[in-house]
Amino acid sequence: MNVILGITGSIAAYKAAELASLLVKKEYAVHVIMTPAAARFITPLTLQAISQHPVYVDMFDSPGSWEIGHISLARRADLILVAPATADFIARMAAGMADDLLAATILAARAPVLLAPAMNDGMYANPVLQEKIAYLKRFGYHFIDPESGRLACGTVGQGRLAEPARIASAVEQFLSTSKVLAGKRILVTAGPTREPLDPVRFLSNYSSGKMGYAIAREARRRGADVALVSGPTQLAPPAGVELIPVETAQEMFEAVVNRYDQADIVIKAAAVSDFRPQQRAGQKLKKLSAQLVLELERTPDILQYLGQHKQGQILVGFAAETEDLLVNAGDKLKQKHLDLVIANNLAEPGAGFGVDTNLVTLLYSNGDIIKLPMMPKVELAGILLDKIAVLCEHRRDV
Repeated sequence: MNVILGITGSIAAYKAAELASLLVKKEYAVHVIMTPAAARFITPLTLQAISQHPVYVDMFDSPGSWEIGHISLARRADLILVAPATADFIARMAAGMADDLLAATILAARAPVLLAPAMNDGMYANPVLQEKIAYLKRFGYHFIDPESGRLACGTVGQGRLAEPARIASAVEQFLSTSKVLAGKRILVTAGPTREPLDPVRFLSNYSSGKMGYAIAREARRRGADVALVSGPTQLAPPAGVELIPVETAQEMFEAVVNRYDQADIVIKAAAVSDFRPQQRAGQKLKKLSAQLVLELERTPDILQYLGQHKQGQILVGFAAETEDLLVNAGDKLKQKHLDLVIANNLAEPGAGFGVDTNLVTLLYSNGDIIKLPMMPKVELAGILLDKIAVLCEHRRDV
């Protein structure tokens, strides 16, 4: 597998030589891109000797063919690792800048990006930088936190580049989970459904679709073939993902069932309306009286159907509750024959609909329960896919 190792202008750049050596020993093809500032701390020749591949520094370096440099490098990447990543580089990535070869390559790539910051402890703790890191995490970038200790500037605090062995281990773990999902057919549902009452009104809920879209985007970044069945949202479709737009629960049911036999993994993150009006008015309902009585009927239970018709698929559901979280989620897990249910309490601040964060508890069919801390949904998507990758491995070993 191809690892693009980006090195930026930090005194910790000297550790990149050891890191590159560890990655080569793990039999990864390491392609190094250095910023001009990094080349002032460690020579490209050193990294070239270790990686046995050309080292690129200048935006106009040629990859040895007609291809454009940053596009060629971006296409071959299975993972882009930036170690060390300076405060300046992190800020430029958050701004979407492409003013050097490394930044341009990252912007052009579809591979996951893993950054290992290294800097003065005050710079790392600066709220501006922390906001930039949080911003990048929301877009699916991954970070290896720096370690605490004595820094090159003489102070003691958090900012020292993580040890090369720790970074290499993180790369190995990241690529192993990515490899498990490569080529898997994953079906994700997201967003709300709308049940029309008349031509201008409908019954729905507060779901934004952010969780499902984050999962679909991350699954595609890990090499899976992803189909996203989405109710109405304001979100941009993830690149490389097949988008199937629907509106009603019935439309979502039909879209999911039609693709169920071809799926290896189904992740039902959509908030499907449980009820719909028995009758849809052909014209806008007028305010003829002070009260309007609606007669409702159940919509199709998509998860119930999928659980009853499983043929080896891994089936994952979400349980959004306002009380008795573990009891209600556990009932859903059993009744709908799920492998994993992701439960969240909508009454908790920062969890559930319309926000960028989530606070969830994972319940497995074998009885295991894992409570995760609050985190951005884009970060949670990666953790959930890690857990699902483990389920895939266990399923294969049985």
